[in-house]
Amino acid sequence: MTSPPSARRVLLVAAAIVAALVVAVACGLVVGPTPIGAGRIAGDALSRLGLGHSTLTSLQSTIVWQLRAPRMVLGLLAGAMLAVAGATYQGVFRNPLADPYLLGVAAGAGLGATLAIVNVADVSSVPAWTPLLAFAGALVAVALTWFVGGRSLRSTPATLVLAGVAVSALFTSAQTFLQQQSSTQSIARVYIWLLGSLATASWHSVIIVVPYVVLCCAVCVAAARALDIMSVGDDEARSLGLSVRAVRLLVVGASSLGTAAVVSVVGLIGFVGIIVPHIVRLLVGTSYRRILPLSVIFGAAFLVLCDTVARTVMAPSELPLGVVTAMVGAPVFVLILSVRRMRTP
Repeated sequence: MTSPPSARRVLLVAAAIVAALVVAVACGLVVGPTPIGAGRIAGDALSRLGLGHSTLTSLQSTIVWQLRAPRMVLGLLAGAMLAVAGATYQGVFRNPLADPYLLGVAAGAGLGATLAIVNVADVSSVPAWTPLLAFAGALVAVALTWFVGGRSLRSTPATLVLAGVAVSALFTSAQTFLQQQSSTQSIARVYIWLLGSLATASWHSVIIVVPYVVLCCAVCVAAARALDIMSVGDDEARSLGLSVRAVRLLVVGASSLGTAAVVSVVGLIGFVGIIVPHIVRLLVGTSYRRILPLSVIFGAAFLVLCDTVARTVMAPSELPLGVVTAMVGAPVFVLILSVRRMRTP
């Protein structure tokens, strides 16, 4: 067995992750088709607090604070939620391949969004009520998964995962049926939404998501000690006085609710919930008291940096954010698996 990382190493990793977050925030505000210097943006921000004088034009100020800033903040929230949900799922199910979409969240949200998009005459844009139906679909899928595989006193992580697979298959088949009955334009809009994007971000969408993300992240991080205890097995955890079923219900509910809220606004964005916790685990060890809070910060930075690439690499066109996270995440995930295999005796 490998020895736990030293406190100095954990502090260095935490400092590096915080630095990555600062870089991500700066990139989210500064990088774009319209060149605006970081110093001028900082000056404008200070001027809004009554300190100094802004040198930005009204157009530049609008670009920074009404286009880039809400997109950056929404990226921070989505990345943090997906990463901490992935880490929580991996802990509660003791499965390193678990991700935030494990219990049918993706399939439910996809079905809800498809219902919204294919049932309108004007398919030139995603309907305004799409997030509401996506959110409802995700919650229905998770509730059905829990009803089928999690409510029994004898339920195990395996039965809950199998129930999630079954529910996902059911919802995905319904979504496919709807797409087959719709127009080509509707199918294209559904496809774009399913790939995920922050292009439609606004302060309104940020306000919608903030309460869910803050509350659910707080619940997951607070459950870190319980997840450490559960890592030794359900029977051993019960012998130590932990209510395993209650903890599982609480953290799975919080993770799924937060993920559903994020997915309903930004679409489906893969790999964040898998690779971010894995990277953090390799750097700081297996204790969830370190993994969960650091995953929140690293996930936020990772998604904003990926979004910066998505909106600039093919400017003025945009790559779907889900494509960028997959292109980055898949090779990193293969590398992580290789490292873990080499470390395993």
